[in-house]
Amino acid sequence: MVTFFIAIAMLIGGYFLYGKFSEKVFVIDGRKTPAVDHPDGVDIQPLPKWKAFLVELLNIAGTGPIFGAISGALFGPIVFLWIVFGCILGGAVHDYFSGMISCRNHGDSLAQVSGKYGGKVLKAFLRVFSVILLILVTAVFVVSPATLLQELTGGSVHAWIWMIVILAYYLLSAVVPIDKIIGKAYPVFGVILIGMALAVIGGIIFQQGKYPMLEIIGHLKDYSAMHGDLPWWPFMFVTVACGAVSGFHATQTPVIAKCIKSEKEGRQVFYGAMIAEGIIALIWAAAAMAFFRTDSAEGFQALVDLGGGNSLSVMKICEGILGPVGTVLAIVGVVICPITSGDTALRSCRLIIAEATHLDQKKMKNRLMITLPLFALVVGLSIWDFADPGNFNILWRWFAWSNQVIAAFALWISSFYLIQEGKYRWGSLITAIPAAFMTAVTATYLLGEPKIALGRWIPINVAYIVGAVIAVASFVAYFIYLFRKRICRKDNETPQIQP
Repeated sequence: MVTFFIAIAMLIGGYFLYGKFSEKVFVIDGRKTPAVDHPDGVDIQPLPKWKAFLVELLNIAGTGPIFGAISGALFGPIVFLWIVFGCILGGAVHDYFSGMISCRNHGDSLAQVSGKYGGKVLKAFLRVFSVILLILVTAVFVVSPATLLQELTGGSVHAWIWMIVILAYYLLSAVVPIDKIIGKAYPVFGVILIGMALAVIGGIIFQQGKYPMLEIIGHLKDYSAMHGDLPWWPFMFVTVACGAVSGFHATQTPVIAKCIKSEKEGRQVFYGAMIAEGIIALIWAAAAMAFFRTDSAEGFQALVDLGGGNSLSVMKICEGILGPVGTVLAIVGVVICPITSGDTALRSCRLIIAEATHLDQKKMKNRLMITLPLFALVVGLSIWDFADPGNFNILWRWFAWSNQVIAAFALWISSFYLIQEGKYRWGSLITAIPAAFMTAVTATYLLGEPKIALGRWIPINVAYIVGAVIAVASFVAYFIYLFRKRICRKDNETPQIQP
């Protein structure tokens, strides 16, 4: 239990210390935000700070800090280190700069912003890549809640019916003004997400004799032996994304960047929501390790047999710790959380396409013109996903690696922004260091993951070396770019001697 409470304290301290430092590097000022300067009544609308925080939390969270953290428990207490340091130094920085840079650029998407700070080629690549990622996210979060609802109704209402209901909701929430559904429902759902996590950890704390929390010291060696076929580097850093570092968040922060009323709210809304998600992930990782006793081979295998983090393992944990109350919490959380990721994913996808096509989103017909073809793709993927349970795992693996690729790019773009805005030397390192780290993670994962094409033929040791070389090369390129910009700036500032 000592490890858990130290980790919680570090996350909270990280918000007040490193969050403030991030804000200082960004340099907030009194300029107007899009919500104040040019609200459009649909996507760009001012929200109260507390509501913006809860909406942002639901936008970025969903089941990510639950499912991912439970799967992360299979790597042992070392996952606490990734959640804490990944969140403070990487994920919260990633979300804060993604949100604030979007706010400085009229609420533009990551892809649109990348064109300004990284060039047209990068903009085109991220526009296509982001759309693919968001379609995958929307499709992934249709089948799991529909299947669970079928089970909860005893099969009387088939999953197909629930899928139709969920998809209809996605379409509706993607096109109506943000304050009509998302602005009203998400704060309530956010409270439920937080309450669910607090109830679970409370049950663990008050039943320590039955569910003892694991500590980092004394448990690392055993986990390494049990998980030798899936080493923590780089797989833990992709498995536990939400709650640590997640590129999906960079596609969601522009939604709320359009709604905050002052730049001073950015640290609480963007950095703060990510810290809150980190705490939720920490709770579920600790709960999974304590409930299943994953320090034993039997407990470890029990969680593996359940498939790691999914609706079934959540139900087992909640029922076992909290009884009937836990069952209700699990039902509400596992149904609502994925849906609140799917709907904003489709909305973000619409906004990215709107930027590319320059279609005015004040008009409903233009919103439908973009959304309906995207919706058709989501429906097709959802049907394919539902046809075979194994298809979900395929979609999830593709979502997992593409998610962290976006994270690496978002951090590099933030570094370009800081360099171009005059934050030379140490300023841009706040994003460049985690950018290089995530570059190493994604490169190594893509080369070494055994179920992805390259991992079938490339030994993991080779993937380690190549991944490290790619990360170092990207960091060197960053320094070259930084010093060139410094030289150009100095040349421009040198007074010219008139003849």
